[in-house]
Parts: sequence; C-alpha cells; structure tokens
Amino acid sequence: MKHILAAGLISASAPLLAQTQALPVQTIAGTLLEVSAQGETRRTPDIATISAGVVTQAADAASAMRENAARMDRVIAALKRAGIADRDIRTANISLSPQYRYANNEPPVITGYQASNSVTVRFRDIARSGAVLDALVATGANQINGPELGLDNPAAALDEARADAIAKARARAELYARAAGLRVKRILSISESAFEMPRPMPVMLRTMDVSEAAPASKILPGEQALNVNLSVRFELE
Repeated sequence: MKHILAAGLISASAPLLAQTQALPVQTIAGTLLEVSAQGETRRTPDIATISAGVVTQAADAASAMRENAARMDRVIAALKRAGIADRDIRTANISLSPQYRYANNEPPVITGYQASNSVTVRFRDIARSGAVLDALVATGANQINGPELGLDNPAAALDEARADAIAKARARAELYARAAGLRVKRILSISESAFEMPRPMPVMLRTMDVSEAAPASKILPGEQALNVNLSVRFELE
C-alpha cells in the first residue's frame, strides 16, 4: 500500500514539476554584442490640453460657491458653443478655502472664502483654441494654465521611431563587427524600454497689440519628438 501511495504522489506532482521547469538557455557559438539605440520621429501636435477655471471670493462660504458655480456654468456653456464635445471637458479641481488676515501677536482671522473650479479642456483644433480661450475669459474664466501639446493617436509615429531604433542598432552592430573583423549573424533579442511621449514645449500665448482691430491669443503648436529606446542583442561571427 505504501508503494501505491508513493506512486500516486509522484503522478500527481508531475504536472507541477513540468510547469516549473526552466526554459532552455539560448546558446551561441559566436560573439555576443548588445547595442542600445534611440529611435526618433517628429510630428506637429494636433491636440492641445488646457486648464481653465474660475476663482471667486465672498464673505461666506455659500456665497463663494454659489457665485463660482454661476460663473463656471457660463464658462462651460461658452465651451459648448465653441463646439467642444462633452468627452473633451473634464472637471479637474473644485476647492473652497478660508482667507485669513494675519497681524503681529494676534491669531489669524477669517475674512472670507475663496472658491475655485477648473476644467481640463482638450482642443482638437489648435488653430481655434486661442480664440476659444479669449471667449472663456469674456464669460468669466479668470484662471488659465497650459497648454500641453500632443498627438491624439501617437501609435503610427511610435512605430516609425521603433523602426528607426532598429536601423540605428543594426548599423552600430555592423560598425563594431567590421572593426572586430567579424560579421553580424543574427539578432538574438530585442528589448524596448518605456517610450518617451512628447514633453510640453514652451508655447506662446500671444495677445495682439490693442491698436490692432482684432486682438486674439495665439497657440503655436511647433514640433515635438517621440522617442523609443531599444536594447538589441546580436550574435557576431
């Protein structure tokens, strides 16, 4: 009976042992070379994200919030009139805080309350975004931050950067191989680190001179780089 039990235990544990077996190590006969390369592609941003909001103050908290909500409703209505879709408007922050008066050797005294409400707005037509911002200010917005510029769909651009990185890595491997009197036999592995999305670039929010007929803020998209970093292992022979 003991022998039968032992056999059963071995049989039951066999699948587990099979699952935990290490994969075979890839062996090479030549020289191992590991190359790091950064691929890059450039694009003109096609979306701009800006934070716009309202800050109000009043003697009591309820009045500050009430006035803030009324002005924010007008700001959101202005965005809708400008054609900004609901999916491109997102509440970013709502806050209410007391305002204090400080004096020497006296405890702080609350003098009123400040309410703040801001939304993050995504502009899919950068050329019109400056005019929309001016309209928001005209309807009550008194706090604007941004823009953050980027691509709505960066997938194709990142694939170009990947192809560029592979080309650079192979060219570098060929260089090392020639210098060593060898040749590149094959690629053993490719590893990609986190790709770098475009960072917001300094962008001008320009207002025309008051003497001009139609003053307007301007957002200039410029050009941004998307980078992909690869580590490629080659076998040389």
